[in-house]
Amino acid sequence: MRMNSVMPMRHELRLSVQHAVRGVGAPLRAQILRAIRIAQERDAEVTVRIVGEAEGLTLNQTFRHQHHATNVLSFPYAQIPVVQGDLVLCAPVVAREAQEQGKELLAHYMHLIVHGMLHLQGYDHENEIDARIMEQREIALVARLGFANPYGTADLFPHGRDGGLAG
Repeated sequence: MRMNSVMPMRHELRLSVQHAVRGVGAPLRAQILRAIRIAQERDAEVTVRIVGEAEGLTLNQTFRHQHHATNVLSFPYAQIPVVQGDLVLCAPVVAREAQEQGKELLAHYMHLIVHGMLHLQGYDHENEIDARIMEQREIALVARLGFANPYGTADLFPHGRDGGLAG
């Protein structure tokens, strides 16, 4: 008896990785690609840029009116027909957070890439229901990458509704 098997659809992806700084422990292109692919739900054109504190601060001030550098910023430009956007990871902030939270640096980077990719595809955490959906999706995707629950707790909102993450 022959079984019908359906191959999962692989979405097209154009990925650009930029290193404005050489963050110690920053993920390699192949690792970034894996995190993007795990979270990717449709065709996409994504740039991932790893920056230093000064550029992270400037971007966060300019686009979010926050006066500090943050871990990840998502800049969605389009979602239909192709997801288009940029993810900016601030290497010093990511490293500092990983150390403070007792997380493996690569695990923290991978979580933030997944988080940012979900934002590019329209997920957000502006209200409790959306935050719950997004966090559960993140936890499942990060597990597929081989890492533990990034929130490290059974509580869904250990860091408040935004999970301690920038948008």
